[in-house]
Amino acid sequence: MKFTLGVALSPIDQLTALAVTAEECGFTSIALPDSIFYSEQTEGSYPYTPDGRRFWDADTPWADPLIAAAAMGAVTSRIHFYTQVLKLDPRNPVLLARQVGSVANLTGNRFGLGVGLGWSPEESHWCGAPFRDRGARADEAIDVLKLILGGGMVSYHGKHFSFEKLQMSPAPSAPVPIYVGGHTEPALRRAARIGDGWSSAMMRLSELTTVIDRLATLRAEAGRADRPFEIQAVCVDQFGLKGYRRQAEAGVTDAIVVPWVSAGFDAPLRVKQDALRRFADEVITKL
Repeated sequence: MKFTLGVALSPIDQLTALAVTAEECGFTSIALPDSIFYSEQTEGSYPYTPDGRRFWDADTPWADPLIAAAAMGAVTSRIHFYTQVLKLDPRNPVLLARQVGSVANLTGNRFGLGVGLGWSPEESHWCGAPFRDRGARADEAIDVLKLILGGGMVSYHGKHFSFEKLQMSPAPSAPVPIYVGGHTEPALRRAARIGDGWSSAMMRLSELTTVIDRLATLRAEAGRADRPFEIQAVCVDQFGLKGYRRQAEAGVTDAIVVPWVSAGFDAPLRVKQDALRRFADEVITKL
């Protein structure tokens, strides 16, 4: 099992130091969250809390995940980064391809793109994108990203996105993995059909097991059962050596953890670094 550090809600000025410490402690990756802005009112309900309310407020710090990955990549040499997950609907995929390709090149292919549809109508509308049909738009956007990032002169003509021949150089020297987030059946089908993995929000192990089994079925139906596939999990009820072994047995390949969660997301940097070292000593080195 791999271990990824989740840095959501951490102060921006802690990110590069946390990346250095996480690399020293043996973490494989850092998961970077995405929030474009905080709207005072929203038409949508946040899908991952029982009451549909956001668990952050207008003053909660967020960094653009692509810029954060580039900054953290500049002070490290081995650890990887991925978005968990980037909201695809508000972003134009051609511009996003330029940004993703840049980060992949600047980090030496240490970047993966985790994507989701986005839940906030305001983030789509105020960034100039329709919130409707965002599933179909996401499918095309992923096609566009793969096409452009693959290199060479390419064109695309779909229902939602269309362009004549263009080329972005340099293309990444290795494919950028694309992980698909979301708990709905369409999201799971999208992950199984075109993703290099699936990324969860907060879930209990019993829920994760059900989803992992479903993904196995869907991947078999898509003829992709023999391909590598990551299960990136935020499991909320299994911790310690026994807990992470249970996650691995259920099919989790990448556990996303926040070792300082009991101290608070705004805990001082030294407290977080000490928590990373303890986690490495008590879990990573023993698994």
